[in-house]
Amino acid sequence: MIRIVALGGTPRIGSSTEKILAVASAAAEAAGASVLHFDGEYMSSLPFYGGPGHSKEAGEDMVAAVRAADGILIASPGYHGSISGLVKNALDYIEDLSTDERPYLHGRPVGLIATSFGHQAAMSTLLTLRTITHALRGWPTPVGAAIRTTTATFDEAGNLRDVKARAQLELIGNQVVSAAGKFG
Repeated sequence: MIRIVALGGTPRIGSSTEKILAVASAAAEAAGASVLHFDGEYMSSLPFYGGPGHSKEAGEDMVAAVRAADGILIASPGYHGSISGLVKNALDYIEDLSTDERPYLHGRPVGLIATSFGHQAAMSTLLTLRTITHALRGWPTPVGAAIRTTTATFDEAGNLRDVKARAQLELIGNQVVSAAGKFG
């Protein structure tokens, strides 16, 4: 079975970023992958990488999951035109894979999603995620999503209203599964 790690969110449980990531994750699962989530609550528990409180055990379950993953989904809110510190810190833990036979995200497709209240921040956040993915030797999927979120983005049940955005997110989930294991 194809293993996907979904990483993203904010400190607020049930954030729009987590809901958006869930759409792409559900598409990956529907395509036959197993998806393991590391959400904002999890990322909030991680000490700063290399800082006070950091230890070899910190984040080891996330690092192990990324090590075993065939593909990755990453979603970050756009804060001041870039990724959140929470997501950046979690991505810093991938440094623990630097000496692996398959270092960092080498040979893995990475689906990227940025959310923001404004278009400009969403786009610059998506570009930052692409740059980080390249630096970590991952393969960004051809389609990435820069989703503008507002109070009207979701209906009362928490479902994404924008049909085009949903299709884009589902395509990202499918592209990660489709490409998993094809790079190397």
